[in-house]
Amino acid sequence: MSPPMAPAGWSRWLVPPAALSVHLSIGQAYAWSVFKPPLESALGLSGTQSALPFQLGIVMLGLSAAFGGTLVERNGPRWAMTVALVCFSSGFLLAALGAAVEQYWLIVLGYGFLGGIGLGIGYISPVSTLIKWFPDRPGMATGIAIMGFGGGALIASPWSAQMLESFGTDSSGIAMAFLVHGLTYAVFMLLGVLLVRVPRPVNAAAGDGPAALDGPRVSARSAVRTPQFWCLWIVLCMNVTAGIGILEKAAPMITDFFAGSSTPVSVSAAAGFVALLSAANMAGRIGWSSTSDRIGRKNIYRVYLGVGALMYALIALAGDSSKPLFVLCALVILSFYGGGFATVPAYLKDLFGTYQVGAIHGRLLTAWSTAGVLGPLIVNWIADRQEEAGKDGSSLYTLSLFIMIGLLAVGFVANELVRPVHPRHHEPATRPEEKEASDVQ
Repeated sequence: MSPPMAPAGWSRWLVPPAALSVHLSIGQAYAWSVFKPPLESALGLSGTQSALPFQLGIVMLGLSAAFGGTLVERNGPRWAMTVALVCFSSGFLLAALGAAVEQYWLIVLGYGFLGGIGLGIGYISPVSTLIKWFPDRPGMATGIAIMGFGGGALIASPWSAQMLESFGTDSSGIAMAFLVHGLTYAVFMLLGVLLVRVPRPVNAAAGDGPAALDGPRVSARSAVRTPQFWCLWIVLCMNVTAGIGILEKAAPMITDFFAGSSTPVSVSAAAGFVALLSAANMAGRIGWSSTSDRIGRKNIYRVYLGVGALMYALIALAGDSSKPLFVLCALVILSFYGGGFATVPAYLKDLFGTYQVGAIHGRLLTAWSTAGVLGPLIVNWIADRQEEAGKDGSSLYTLSLFIMIGLLAVGFVANELVRPVHPRHHEPATRPEEKEASDVQ
């Protein structure tokens, strides 16, 4: 499947909606928690078992993005979106079969393994194309698409809950909900497959789209051998770990912080807090990434990491004294969490150029897989140990909050170490096809 070339007069503003159709669909992953209680009740699962499809999906996201990135670059966005559509939708259909016959391993295999591959390929599918269409505003362009991944749960959560209410929460009702998800997302993602186009440089020069800016040309294979790549890997891993530290434990954390106060947090208020965090995550992806186009990528990560550490310090030292302070700091941290995801493709473009930026981005997302394990592990393990020691309230989280501050400091230092890539890593402009072929061998 050859990449579809934009005809004369094609508007580059049609490409972000194509990317959004994919990212809004695969963003359903953040709404998996809606299915946890029904699955636990219908199939007799523990909380740990019901989380397995989501955990495997995130692991496969990082692995498929890393190993499939070069193929995405070589075959183009339409091929990648098609693969994502087939894997993600088929994952839901296989999960529906597993629920119908009450075989949980099929749900894990479908949603977690097969669907996770769709997550990874779908996540990176539009990145390189968007950067090539918007070389003048790469942060804004990737922010629009990646905003969809953060906002997908805002659509999927109430929609999934409504389907479970209509179909029932037994195994057959869950199967029907999975089936509807698989078919609906297939249609919605197909819009992106049909709409996406890659820019033609000659047309760009004629005014149909912006010409690609001059810059470095670094292959994915060469990029992973540079210190810049690993500095950014640390930056992303630390920023995501800090964000997930609050996101994964949000409802019980705010409840525990104010359990001993005169106005404890109710269950409904805690749920509202989680919704606010999701909105901040989504808004940060477009707001902060667009800001990076003005102030620069290194400067915006100084904000994410430096101000993020300050927000954690305020929560640790005074968070239990004021609900507005706690909520405000958490919202800022989650906006930085989303902004970090959306800004990193543009940061990679600045350092390595557009040559194989999608493949490089895929390899960098292994930092997300690592952080997805590291963040919840730090917060939950320490909270459990503190509870066993007889502590309660905000003291359950104080140590983990200070650990997050230390991790953000590590990320801040790594960001300061980022320098332009040495020319010895650049590709010659005359033989890109040969290099590209060698990268996939």
